[in-house]
Amino acid sequence: MSQLTRRSSLRLVRRRLGEFPAVALLGARQSGKTTLARAIGGHYFDLERPADRTRLDLSWDKLVSGSKLVILDEAQEWPEVFPRLRGAIDERRRAMGRFLLLGSVSPALMTQVSESLAGRLALVELTPFHLGEVGADKADRLWRLGGYPDAGVLGRSTYPAWHESYLRLLASRDLPNWGLPSKPALTERLFRMTAAVHGGTLNASALGQSLGLSYHTVRSYLDHLEGAYLVRLLPPLEANLKKRLVKAPKLYWRDSGLLHALLGFANDGDLPSQPWVGASFEGWVIEQILAARQARGESLSAHFFRAHDGLEVDLVIDADGMRELIEIKLTSAPSPAHMTALAKVAALIGARRQVLISRTTETVIGKERWSLDLPAYLKAIGT
Repeated sequence: MSQLTRRSSLRLVRRRLGEFPAVALLGARQSGKTTLARAIGGHYFDLERPADRTRLDLSWDKLVSGSKLVILDEAQEWPEVFPRLRGAIDERRRAMGRFLLLGSVSPALMTQVSESLAGRLALVELTPFHLGEVGADKADRLWRLGGYPDAGVLGRSTYPAWHESYLRLLASRDLPNWGLPSKPALTERLFRMTAAVHGGTLNASALGQSLGLSYHTVRSYLDHLEGAYLVRLLPPLEANLKKRLVKAPKLYWRDSGLLHALLGFANDGDLPSQPWVGASFEGWVIEQILAARQARGESLSAHFFRAHDGLEVDLVIDADGMRELIEIKLTSAPSPAHMTALAKVAALIGARRQVLISRTTETVIGKERWSLDLPAYLKAIGT
């Protein structure tokens, strides 16, 4: 089995197929959905191709009466299939693992899923490669190039040509097809401007002024970027405290390679010397943690915490009844003061585990307080 098929989400998809009649595997373009689906095996149809639509139509009765998995790639391209899926599932409601749908999130796909397949289908997200899949020895390469399979993390580097082409196609073809009412040139400007504020709290009004758009239009456009798995709007933790809390979300580009390409980082550039390197590292670590934990099927919520008096923490995770605080520092010599600040937030919002992730080579894991690097953290939590 090739490295492309050894995805941590593979086990989760198989598990969900044993629990639901249908599973939708969602994720960004070129994140490896088709390769993973083919590794599972079954009757494969690419619904972007008219020939495959015809083939599916002619063989539908035979397929739905059989026991072999039916894989429908880019399912949103043929809306007519969703009522058929609902009927086929309802005829044999106790039969699990019959359909695997692949797609990038678009309004059309999610509308069809919610209207036609509610209660009949499980959702699984496939991210680009994360650290637990490529190995700790490739951590710096993964951070530099990002995790898309064809972008160079697994072999010969195609940075930044691949990333620039990918973004150009999204702006000119995919996002308009998914309902973004923006001209490609404006979308590409939005890409660059959001990359410039990566890791900061969102100021949609300021972005709108720079782009000549209203606040509401910017938020609508950002919803499309988030739905395409390009950006993450990390919400602030809401808590009933006497302190005044920041209420705007923080904006991150989810793939570090795309971020670096948008920031004009050269292939042979010195990453640690860049003025934005701290924000890049922070966003990259957050994505690695959330991708690894969600790929094993964890149900979790993620936030950040920031009070107007300066007290803050980068990531707050609630999972299985436990609240965990994670602070991320781009340093090889973390300070005890960092742990002291974490303890203050933990006492304020009732967090049990306090984690400081840095570039340290020393791993310290206590009962409730950890100081370690990202690979050691992922190993400690069992991903």
